Amino acid sequence: MTMNDRPSYACRCCPAGTRSAAACGERRLLLGLLALAGVAPLAACSREGEGSSASTGPVEIARDTSCELDGMLLLDYPGPKGQIHYADSPRPVFYCDTVETLNVLLLPEQVRKVSAVYVQDMGKANWDNPQGAWIDARQALYVQGSKRKGSMGPTFATFSQEADAQAFIQEYGGKLLRMSEITPVMVDLRGGANLDDSM
Repeated sequence: MTMNDRPSYACRCCPAGTRSAAACGERRLLLGLLALAGVAPLAACSREGEGSSASTGPVEIARDTSCELDGMLLLDYPGPKGQIHYADSPRPVFYCDTVETLNVLLLPEQVRKVSAVYVQDMGKANWDNPQGAWIDARQALYVQGSKRKGSMGPTFATFSQEADAQAFIQEYGGKLLRMSEITPVMVDLRGGANLDDSM
């Protein structure tokens, strides 16, 4: 097949003989620009959405903020609190205790996509009336088994700095853990009866 034998292709936007080559070129350029104008806003929306989910920050507790599990008002009780941000919800869910927060997070049935999880840094917050001092729960240090009680009784004290956690252990006892060391059994909300073989 020679160059002359190949079939010729004509642009359907400019049927043969209806427009000059310059007019066809301008029309193609205009159609291309219109196509790009339609795609650009979609790309911008996509980037904006990605940025907002990646920068999900903690939300402060208000006077009426209640626990997702039992409806208790968070500001009425001592000890560190938690909040979980789900990808499918614009607002976080709050928990009045770190044990509750970890229990929900470590449940095998947990299928909702989690964007962020925060607990309070008890090296900075007042135990009896904790406000602010939110830290990433996945990076936090946990003290299990101390004498200090949270809103639901025994709880995990949470810290951002190991020195603060060790000072807390010196005063109140307990064992230092990282989140990867916490198992669902440690945060089981059903109590110890289900683990007692004598019952």
